[in-house]
Amino acid sequence: MIVLSNNDGCAVARTAEAKALGIRMGAPMFQIRDLCRREGVRVFSSNYALYGDMSARVNAVYRDFSPRIEIYSIDESFLDLSDVRPDQRGSLARDMRSTVQRWTGIPTCVGIGPTRTLAKLANHIAKKNPGLSGVCDLSDASVRAAWMARVELAEIWGVGAAGARKLMALGARTVADVASLDPRRVRQAMTVVGERLVHELNGHACLDLEQMTPTRKGCAVTRSFATRVTDLPTLLQAIAAHATRLGEKLRREGLVTDHVTVFFHTSPHDPGTARSVSTTAGLPEATNDTLVLTSAAQDAARRIWKDGYRYAKAGLITTDLVPLANAQRALIGGYDRERSAALMAALDACNARFGRGTVVPASAGIVDQRAWATKFEMRSPRYTTRLDETPVIRAA
Repeated sequence: MIVLSNNDGCAVARTAEAKALGIRMGAPMFQIRDLCRREGVRVFSSNYALYGDMSARVNAVYRDFSPRIEIYSIDESFLDLSDVRPDQRGSLARDMRSTVQRWTGIPTCVGIGPTRTLAKLANHIAKKNPGLSGVCDLSDASVRAAWMARVELAEIWGVGAAGARKLMALGARTVADVASLDPRRVRQAMTVVGERLVHELNGHACLDLEQMTPTRKGCAVTRSFATRVTDLPTLLQAIAAHATRLGEKLRREGLVTDHVTVFFHTSPHDPGTARSVSTTAGLPEATNDTLVLTSAAQDAARRIWKDGYRYAKAGLITTDLVPLANAQRALIGGYDRERSAALMAALDACNARFGRGTVVPASAGIVDQRAWATKFEMRSPRYTTRLDETPVIRAA
């Protein structure tokens, strides 16, 4: 089985069986279509709503086992087990893994270690060794040393190809070799990050659990078009839809911005003249109001539009975000913040209750009728978030 990127373009997730068939990461679908058909490979579009909801359900189970949790990514979390007796952590991990499987259907592996780097390493070992039944504990130094001597450098958290080459230049070939290096030498080769890595591999924690998500500094909404865009009205509709999504993201985190950068470009795969343009629109006052963002973004797009091109992608980017409470008010040309807040709250409430896209600015178009919108032609049902896609069971 494989999962495709936006617009069903490339393979971005592959099962072991698909990898064995030679399907590489990022392989364009048009190149592997015949292979998938011949070998019976199941192909699915990305299904972000389902992924996000299932991730939240899995983390809800984790919170029953540990009140201190850091959600590291959509499919990975760190839990603090310091309050659990060392001899009971393995049992708790197996219970947690079983509970997640039973309540969500999601298979997991659990890695236990005195540092985040060792926990990540233990998780890798648990995945690659079926005899461990999905749980690996590297708390014991002797156990840790035995496993580390068998794991390659590339499996160390945060060590990419360039980092592995630097460690090999220092004489390291396995994780155990890295742990035995002089931290000062590693720092010279890989900065303080490398020094911390050595300490973490030796069981000395240098990275604390981040229970609170750091404040976002920037935000982007970008999409490739399902079909090439050749006219300004269609592009402006896409820009309005992106501005609407940008406003939702900012309001959800209580942030505002005083500028927005608009860009759009052609595809490098299309023959003919290429064009990539961008411009930044300043706002009189920092805001997260969808209507203000939409107006500014569309004005910016009009300024840089040029006929005669087949645009493949557009987006909005903003940086230097600040909390709404800290945003300076404009002396001239500002907006009615209280009225805006009430209107946006009503907009968000409607979309939360009846589904995203139920109420949008008219300039963003009707959600189900956007010809440029990203394609998900092979998407599995959104079982957990869409009532009309819920499986129906009928008695015979």
